[in-house]
Amino acid sequence: MITIKDINFSYDRNSKVLDSLCLSLSENKIHGIVGLNGAGKTTLLNALYGLVRIDSGIISREGKNLTKKDMSFLVTESFFFSNITGREYLSLFKNHKFDSDKWNGLFSLPLDQIIDGYSTGMKKKLALLGILKQDKPIMILDEPFNGLDIETCRIIRSVLLRLKEKGKTILITSHIIETLTNLCDYIHYLEKGTINYSKEKHDFAEFERELFESIENKNVELITELIE
Repeated sequence: MITIKDINFSYDRNSKVLDSLCLSLSENKIHGIVGLNGAGKTTLLNALYGLVRIDSGIISREGKNLTKKDMSFLVTESFFFSNITGREYLSLFKNHKFDSDKWNGLFSLPLDQIIDGYSTGMKKKLALLGILKQDKPIMILDEPFNGLDIETCRIIRSVLLRLKEKGKTILITSHIIETLTNLCDYIHYLEKGTINYSKEKHDFAEFERELFESIENKNVELITELIE
C-alpha cells in the first residue's frame, strides 16, 4: 500500500496547491487522478516523485519512505538532450533484458534519427519506451495519452493492462474522464488541492454521470444568458 497522509505544498504563502491531501493507493492496480485545470494533479505527481519538497505530511510505501528507485515518471512534456538519436536516448536506461527494437514494433519510431526531428507525438512515444525500459514497480504517468493518435492510445492501454497483470502499480492523470473509466481500477477526484472522493470500477458509471451533471448545471445559466 502506498500511503499519502496529510501532505501540504505551496509555491508561496498565498497559493496552497496541496491541502492536507490524503490518499491510499492499493498496489498492483491502475489508479486515475482526475480534476479540473489547476486542481493540483501535476503537483501531486511531482511530490510523489520528489521533484518538489512537500511542506508537511508523509508519503510512504509499506511504512517506509517512497523513493525514486521504486518509481518511473512520465512528465507531460519530456526533456531530451539535443543532437542524440532515439536509440541513444534509450541507452541511458540500463536494462539488458529490454529489446528496444522489438518494443519499437509497437510504435514504429525512427530510432536512429536525431530526436530534434521528432514530432510531439513521436517524442511522447519515445519517452514511454524509456519508462518501460526502466521497469520500475511503480509507474507515474502525467497525461500519457496527450498528443497521441487513437491507435497508439489503444496500444498503450493494452500495455498498461498487461503490466498491471504482471504486478505493476500505475498512477495516471488525464483530462479525459473516458480514458480513465476504460482503464483504471480506481479513480480519485482532486479538487482545490485535496482528494474529494475515490471511486471503484463498479461506481464509475454513476461517478461519470454525476460529474458531467455537476459541470453542466454549474454553467447552464451563463450559457443560456450568452446564447439567447
